[in-house]
Amino acid sequence: MRPRVHPAVLTGLALVHAGPAATWLPAVRRVLPGLAGVGDPGHVALTFDDGPDAHSTPLFLSALRRLGCHATFFVLGEMLERHPQLGHRIVAEGHEMAVHGWGHGNALVSRPGRVTREIGRTVELVGAVTGVRPAWYRPPYGVLSAEALVAARLRGLRPVLWTAWGRDWTGSASPASVLATMAPGLRGGATLLLHDTDRTSAPGSWRSALGALPELVDRCRSMGLRVGPLRDHDVGRAVTGSPRDPGMPERAGRARRPRRHFEITFFPDPSFRDSER
Repeated sequence: MRPRVHPAVLTGLALVHAGPAATWLPAVRRVLPGLAGVGDPGHVALTFDDGPDAHSTPLFLSALRRLGCHATFFVLGEMLERHPQLGHRIVAEGHEMAVHGWGHGNALVSRPGRVTREIGRTVELVGAVTGVRPAWYRPPYGVLSAEALVAARLRGLRPVLWTAWGRDWTGSASPASVLATMAPGLRGGATLLLHDTDRTSAPGSWRSALGALPELVDRCRSMGLRVGPLRDHDVGRAVTGSPRDPGMPERAGRARRPRRHFEITFFPDPSFRDSER
């Protein structure tokens, strides 16, 4: 007879693998501004996911060169393995390369250990292709499981999501819709999410992001904001109310309060794939 496992034990094992994982939800990103990518109030971080794609990424690189700004590219290992020369070009042209995983799987439905292996494999490939060790990790769909969090930190990666996005992966997206969707979140300290490929999106959807890019950068600059990669964004340091830098001295006469700990577990509805990236 097989021994029975108490439901509480099964629940605990699931929590170890999955939580915290509701990070893709807007409300959770507001509670955790550093994780969302809130940074320097005089700067906007421009980021792209899912490449590099030999068909579309060069067009984004050319557009960025014309605009005179740099960005952070969160690459998929399987895409970088196919197009290493393009990955080398991204870094050679002054952009930053970061880790988005090997494929584009949901960490909550991956077997334990798979996310760890894929993060490590992608980190090693980025280093081999570019000669630069990546600093950032953005989980697919914004779902940051406990395993992914631990694996990223062990590899020296800082998890970061986004504060504004343009729904540029949908079949109905257009440059105008991307700009309209991003407009409410277009402010100093924002981290913007776009896609330089349709690898996990509707065919040709990347054209909406590419078409919106010049106006997006112009709007930021007209607000007096600099546009650039996450490495220049000072993530978390300028957030009002965020935890103080451990290296800063205590204020005289005030005791240091213990930091709050958030433990968030989320078991998603299958339809959430299309609600956020």
